[in-house]
Amino acid sequence: MSGLHITMFAWLAARLAGAAWRRSARVMLWLPAPLAARWIGLAAAMGYALFAGWGVPAQRTVWMLAVVTLLQAGARRWPWPLVLLAAAVVVSACDPWALLQPGFWLSFMAVGLLMASEPVQAIASPAALASWFAAMRRSLRAGLRTQAIATVGLAPLTLVFFQQISLVGFAANLVAIPLITLVITPLALLGAGWPLLWTLGAWVEQQLVAWLTLLAQAPWAVWNVPAAPGWAAVAGLLAAVLLVLPLPWRLRLLAVPLALPLLLPPRDLPAAGRFELLALDVGQGTSVLVRTQQHLLVYDAGPQYSRESDAGQRVLLPLLRSRGEDRIDRLVLSHRDADHTGGAAAVIAGLPVAELDSSLEDGHPLREAGVPATRCAAGQSWDWDGVHFQMLQPFADDYGRARKPNAVSCVLRVSAGGRSALLTGDIEREQEGALVERVGAGLRSELLLVAHHGSRTSSSADFLDAVQPQVALIQAGYRNRFGHPVPEVLARLHERDVLVAATASCGAWRWRSDRPAAAGVCERDRARRYWHHRVAPA
Repeated sequence: MSGLHITMFAWLAARLAGAAWRRSARVMLWLPAPLAARWIGLAAAMGYALFAGWGVPAQRTVWMLAVVTLLQAGARRWPWPLVLLAAAVVVSACDPWALLQPGFWLSFMAVGLLMASEPVQAIASPAALASWFAAMRRSLRAGLRTQAIATVGLAPLTLVFFQQISLVGFAANLVAIPLITLVITPLALLGAGWPLLWTLGAWVEQQLVAWLTLLAQAPWAVWNVPAAPGWAAVAGLLAAVLLVLPLPWRLRLLAVPLALPLLLPPRDLPAAGRFELLALDVGQGTSVLVRTQQHLLVYDAGPQYSRESDAGQRVLLPLLRSRGEDRIDRLVLSHRDADHTGGAAAVIAGLPVAELDSSLEDGHPLREAGVPATRCAAGQSWDWDGVHFQMLQPFADDYGRARKPNAVSCVLRVSAGGRSALLTGDIEREQEGALVERVGAGLRSELLLVAHHGSRTSSSADFLDAVQPQVALIQAGYRNRFGHPVPEVLARLHERDVLVAATASCGAWRWRSDRPAAAGVCERDRARRYWHHRVAPA
């Protein structure tokens, strides 16, 4: 429920209450009509918000209206910055978590920018009323100006919170805001008395959705940028304020250099001959990003959480966009299990993928998704920016005799500058033994992605001795129903003095190959929040 609609409902109730109040001289002597209208409007807003479910945006609107009503009830004239500040204090006091919500800052920023900019000239002047066309022209100009201020002023906040900005938002809002506010919402309210109006309102909404869908389908509809550092965000917000304030244009032009770091933030990419590995916290599943200077590899896409939700849309795509990734050079799906491929469809639909490597069988929907597909096979290798990638498994005869998908998991070794990482999928003891026999010392890696999430079917002693990892990374869900990682696997790792990092307690784990694997960083440790539950490490 939009705060604009609650405010409009409160304004309408106040106007009607004021008109009725003025019909009685006795009640006006008891309480002036303007004051009574404000309190009745506030009561109407609270009732409307309660009826609408009392969501956070509705609560924020009611508290803001209450503060304004209380301040206007006094005998003093309050400056608008103090009114806005008082409303923000009350809202944050009632709901301290509101300070962490983008809607809080977007709402107050929009109102503040509109108040700070030069006032819109009134439409109801005698000259304007004398000509209907002149009044409409002035109204349209005021509406365009208001929308332009909101679009430009809120763009930096949108980039800070969502790392994207809509390039069609101005055109969409010019139609959507007046149509929803002046047509759809009134029809929805009046339909409670005359249900036929709901049918008309639904038809109008369908036309609006068709228009918005057409705009959203444009290839240039959204501009994504990487997440900017704090100093760039502050500079961008200052640029927005400079642009909308009634200042000389020479001063407003200072907004251009201030906005550039937010619009084109610097990216911290690995140097040539180095790679960055980021193991994501996707719950009970696997997903790893390997970034070189100019290329991105995604190893598995995490699980599907429900029919409507998966790790691709919930974790991978938002993360990739926040990092400024606009394409995936190679997507490797180790095998067909849903905890490794559940988010792949969303990833393929959300970003261009140059190549798909997998052990999926012919006819699998992901192999028919329009991405050039290759079957994983031992011996495949390629080099990106001085980083060597080598596929170690499955072997040629594995596809014909494998009885379950785990046996044909794609095992990938990434190496550069004398350091390497081994990504193992869900291979089990039999496949580990075959790798030890056929590859031998070629398995040695500083980082081992523990096979099958730490299941007792994997991480045999001979395999660990061949790999000799410094760090064992376990991707498994917190308190998962399989009990991963199992005590036997952890015991074998500890016997070999291997440092264990588990995403259940660590969050995302990041490692740059120009440092030892033991220098990898847990996201929970790097950005600890007071509300984070402290989980004992594995």
